[in-house]
Amino acid sequence: MHGLPERAGQSAPSSAPEQKDTVEQGIGIYLHIPYCLSKCPYCDFNSVAATAWPEAEYVAALERELATYADDEAFSGAQISSVYFGGGTPSLFAPQSFERILERIEQLWGLPSGVEVTIEANPGTVDFPKLAALRAAGINRLSFGVQSFQPKYLALLGRIHSATEAIAAVEAASRSGFTNLNVDLIYALPGQTEVEWEYDLRQACALGPTHISAYNLTYEEGTPFAAWRRNGRLVPVSEDTEIQLFQLTEHYLSAHGYERYEISNYTRRHAACRHNLGYWKSSAYVGVGAGAHGFQPRGGLYGWGYRWANERAPHRYLRAVEERGHARVAIEHRDRKTAAGEFVFLALRCVDGVNAAEYCRRFGQRLEEEFPVIAELAASGLLEPTAQGWRLSSRGTLLADGVFAHFL
Repeated sequence: MHGLPERAGQSAPSSAPEQKDTVEQGIGIYLHIPYCLSKCPYCDFNSVAATAWPEAEYVAALERELATYADDEAFSGAQISSVYFGGGTPSLFAPQSFERILERIEQLWGLPSGVEVTIEANPGTVDFPKLAALRAAGINRLSFGVQSFQPKYLALLGRIHSATEAIAAVEAASRSGFTNLNVDLIYALPGQTEVEWEYDLRQACALGPTHISAYNLTYEEGTPFAAWRRNGRLVPVSEDTEIQLFQLTEHYLSAHGYERYEISNYTRRHAACRHNLGYWKSSAYVGVGAGAHGFQPRGGLYGWGYRWANERAPHRYLRAVEERGHARVAIEHRDRKTAAGEFVFLALRCVDGVNAAEYCRRFGQRLEEEFPVIAELAASGLLEPTAQGWRLSSRGTLLADGVFAHFL
């Protein structure tokens, strides 16, 4: 319906001005930890099921890779706007590992006071002592992959935690001092009704997180879910049902104090995810770890920036970093057309939309002149003007993938 799910964060009239300034001025650091206790059948992120993992060796590799980018003129001396530990299941690692990594980032770049430091956590892998230790280590934002509070859907999704454990984990996080908490949920599950989805929303709101990410289920190629869809084992909900569930999400969360600031993300108390805002605002970020991606919007072969991808297999990643200090296996150099289109469609994911003045500053041409299709999309009721530029209309949000295609 309206775009692929992304990690939680992932416009924002609700985001504080200082958050936007931080995003625009600094760079994000993304650290990927690929290990999981089991692989969820819907997940296409780079993750591997394991009962043991080389934690010390992996942390050392992350430190070495970070040092490589700190010496790169494209990133050296930059101000850090956010740090994000994603996965996989980062919460499998010991709090001391995160403390060590954050100390290394501090040594290499410095960490401004109040910088957002997020870790993704599976509710089945944490308890109060571990959460308190994570807080003491320097983590100040938790993103819990709850996905559902109903046993049948947790089983369908292959989650290792129960609803009771999810509730206990979020409550323990609050008791341990975390004031910035995200809960991830997934809707449009096979057979899911509006009543069932509203139950999950009600349970999430009752926990009082500052942020809720609500993603529609997608059937990504290469996952068991995609295969099960093809052979009829899973039957997706209809597009009409998916739209109804999306609209229910926005209405319900709005009524409970959460404002949507991106297609799938809602916040209260100005707690928009700074790290994901950096992605949507086309800011630079360093990606380290197995399968991580990084991005620099300036420079490169054509002068319009580049992105890179790391070796996905953990053992090959470790070997690559040991041998050459990084694990890049692919670099994509962007031309002007690609850079401009990406800037527009990523910004349109946000409720704020695309800023025409910022577009002109970056690309030296008026937005509407570069993309005359904007007038057509506006005439069709898919885009609407703002004081700063353009954003998706309510109808356009439901048809966002089709709108984005005009800029790719």
